Amino acid sequence: MATRSTPPTLVLLVRHGLTPTTGTRLPGRARGLHLSDAGKAQAEAVAQRIAPLGDVAAVYASPLERARETAAPIAKATGNRVRTLADLHECDFGQWTGRKLSDLRKKKEWARVQRNPSGFRFPKGESFGEMQVRITDALAQLRARHPGQRVVAVSHADPIKAAVAHAMGTHLDLFQRVVISPCSVSAVALTDDGPLVLAVNAVDDLKRLVPS
Repeated sequence: MATRSTPPTLVLLVRHGLTPTTGTRLPGRARGLHLSDAGKAQAEAVAQRIAPLGDVAAVYASPLERARETAAPIAKATGNRVRTLADLHECDFGQWTGRKLSDLRKKKEWARVQRNPSGFRFPKGESFGEMQVRITDALAQLRARHPGQRVVAVSHADPIKAAVAHAMGTHLDLFQRVVISPCSVSAVALTDDGPLVLAVNAVDDLKRLVPS
């Protein structure tokens, strides 16, 4: 007897828009960081890129303000509300939270973060391995909740990079080679036979994701 297959779930992973500290500090899970004016414009623009794709069953976001603010116009454009999913959270950078990147790059541990992230844990924070397990669990939850549907998940650069690396079968030590820009879209189709990576860091139109 043939086994019934589950239709693929298409997850559009969106990084949040620019904030006043993007590129200068490691904000982590600190509360109170909102989108800048440029970030708000990016969020509106990505919403208009996603809307033409067709039915979006749900829009999820990390608990942080910058992610929920990015998700809001996407939800509006697709006729949804923003749902919070804890496993889409930013990496817990522990004692590095809020530090200037220029200072962190001077630390001897910085080389491990870039070259051997699988063996690094942030002081009093999360390890990259734990972060990757968490974000892949988030995708599994979305697959279970929305079989055969299209969903949007707004998260952060490192979790999305880790999710893409896992979907491509790339070792976590190489995940820093993936670039995820603010309000870029990375598309992963979750199938019974494993994930299919359809787009990474897309910052232009998404017409190629529309079924022909």
